[in-house]
Amino acid sequence: MRRTGHIATHLSLALFSLCHASPLVADTVSVLDTVVVTSSRESQEKRELAESVSVASQQDIETVQPGHPAELTNRMAGVHVNNLGGEGHMTAIRQPLTTQGVYLFLEDGIPTRPTGLFNHNGLYEINIPQAGGVEITKGPGSALYGSDSIGGVINVLTRPAPWEPEANLTLESGSFGWQRALLDGGSRLTDNHALRISANLTDNDGYRDESDYLRESVTLRLDSVLSESTSAKSIFSYTGVDQSGVSGLQEADYLNDPEKNLYHGDIGLRDVQAMRLSSEISFEPDANHLVSITPFLRDNRMTLMPSWMLSYDPNIQTTRFQSVGLLAKHRIRLDDRRSELVYGIDIDYTPMQYREKRITPLRDADIYTDYTLTGRVNYDFDADQLSVSPYVQASTRLTDTLQVSAGLRYDYFHVDYRDNLDATTPESQPNPGGFTHLRPDADSLHYDHVSPKLGAIYDISTAQQLFANYRHSFRVPTVGQLFRGGSSVNSTELEPVKADSIEFGNRGAYGRIGYEIAVYHMRVRDDVVTYIDGADRKVTNAGETAHQGIELSTDIKVSSELSMHAAWTWTDQEYKDYQYAFSCFPPSCIPPVVETRNYDGFKVGKAPESFGNISLRYQPDGLAGLTAELEWEYLGDYYTDETNTRSYRGHDLFNLRAEYRINDNVTVYGRGMNLSDETYSTYTSNQVGNPNIEYRPGTPRAWYVGVRLAL
Repeated sequence: MRRTGHIATHLSLALFSLCHASPLVADTVSVLDTVVVTSSRESQEKRELAESVSVASQQDIETVQPGHPAELTNRMAGVHVNNLGGEGHMTAIRQPLTTQGVYLFLEDGIPTRPTGLFNHNGLYEINIPQAGGVEITKGPGSALYGSDSIGGVINVLTRPAPWEPEANLTLESGSFGWQRALLDGGSRLTDNHALRISANLTDNDGYRDESDYLRESVTLRLDSVLSESTSAKSIFSYTGVDQSGVSGLQEADYLNDPEKNLYHGDIGLRDVQAMRLSSEISFEPDANHLVSITPFLRDNRMTLMPSWMLSYDPNIQTTRFQSVGLLAKHRIRLDDRRSELVYGIDIDYTPMQYREKRITPLRDADIYTDYTLTGRVNYDFDADQLSVSPYVQASTRLTDTLQVSAGLRYDYFHVDYRDNLDATTPESQPNPGGFTHLRPDADSLHYDHVSPKLGAIYDISTAQQLFANYRHSFRVPTVGQLFRGGSSVNSTELEPVKADSIEFGNRGAYGRIGYEIAVYHMRVRDDVVTYIDGADRKVTNAGETAHQGIELSTDIKVSSELSMHAAWTWTDQEYKDYQYAFSCFPPSCIPPVVETRNYDGFKVGKAPESFGNISLRYQPDGLAGLTAELEWEYLGDYYTDETNTRSYRGHDLFNLRAEYRINDNVTVYGRGMNLSDETYSTYTSNQVGNPNIEYRPGTPRAWYVGVRLAL
């Protein structure tokens, strides 16, 4: 049963907590003074931003000690990240849970992947447990960011290098074979250079059968003072992920045998190696001018067996890309710093290679146990991509209380595609057991797009302000959509997806209450949809969806010992014009049905109507060094497909964290996750035409303990 009746109740509780805590304690919660770097690629206070941005500091990361990115990000209003096993995930920020390229993942402002090569698991390529902070811009990115930033921008910040020697070691152990070691430290190398090295080794058996996971990450950051006006920040990042496949389950197994995993051995494997190297050189001749130039390199390779394709098109995919790029920016402050102009250009050149081999999976009853190569290569192509994106962004203070901003970005994207298979290689064969792997002819495609942005901030007082913005964003079709068309005959004709967003907000502090509330409406047009045209399956840009909601966050200093953090989100997401190639076969449909349907007016599938996080933190005055936190994480109900005929009821999770600082060098900590041992699903869906819902079981009650040592 759907729990729509709970939405108003939970939202009312969150609003009640905000509005009825009287400001009797002298402590003031700062919101406007929070420093953010994502929106302008330069440190600035939140009071200067005409958009909603949530921030997790380094201290927040150390307190949460996230075993999965979701444990940190889901404490932010408007953000829901699920756990698909290991560190796999989907994200829902002003969008449904989706694998589509509607988010931009950054490390210190540099996209971790180029346009057209989106990975919905992108956060596992970044070393979040040892990050210096995480910033999430909700809704379309600013004029400084291009394709893929429709739902939001997630920027993970590295930790600065220390100028005095330091070394830290964290050792952690927990349920289901969880082991993690974090080593971090650095020192001044010379009078002008300091280095930090961070290493993350994580090994996890997983609570489900054969769901082990291994992660190796290394981050090096070199901070340099080259002169009185010139500095540099050089970063090397490497992450290797070796992750087993984890299956969804039908309802009976989900309820009675959630440890069951249909993928054994190498079935559903994922092997990732991601390397990035960048060096930001900043020249600041005076307080009013800053020039920064950031060349960067990427080398990324991934071998993947798509588990969702095992039943109809089993294969192993290998993707590799190498990038060379440059971010260049000039910031000018005018009129005694009342006005600011930022202009620059982003350049990214990425040759990529894609190869796909067909396999035959082997099964024992309903368990996939192994596979064999058939000898057929479905796809083997190169796609060399070039993007060139100049931009300009300006802001000015019209009065002492009113600030306005505007930005404009032009994106040019070009890709040269080459099919490496011999022209005689068949693209299809008759059923049963057949396949269709249509391959476009060699081609060159290009896209260009202009993205505007407008914003305004009105200061109600020194501690409270209103903000509003209009932002436009887009995403180009991915390389997979364009050149791995499967049975679609016109995939290279796809155009960019566009989004327009309007947002209004209020943020500030009232005594011991810090708060931010944002109300938004977004329209996504020209989304990619599928339809049946005679005997052909085609794709086109004809989808339109509407997304709107309210996001509320608050921090309350209840007393000198007790504080509360709450983040709550309500959303309404609806198809306005959305076609779907509907297929239904016996025994579900007799006779078989293959047709196009339109879900205009239906709710968007996999889009939770509400979700939230409330935590209470206790730091007793009588026991210095002790911190304990009780957390409630709520996920509301959602429809599991476009037809709105089946739904997931949502869930409530309770977590407990505690740490005790024994002295300046030793801290012990622990956390208990899912204290009530609730059976819940992190992702619930069904294919259109198939009434059987598939559940992705979440982790049952689990305990973790650790120690942090300052060496």
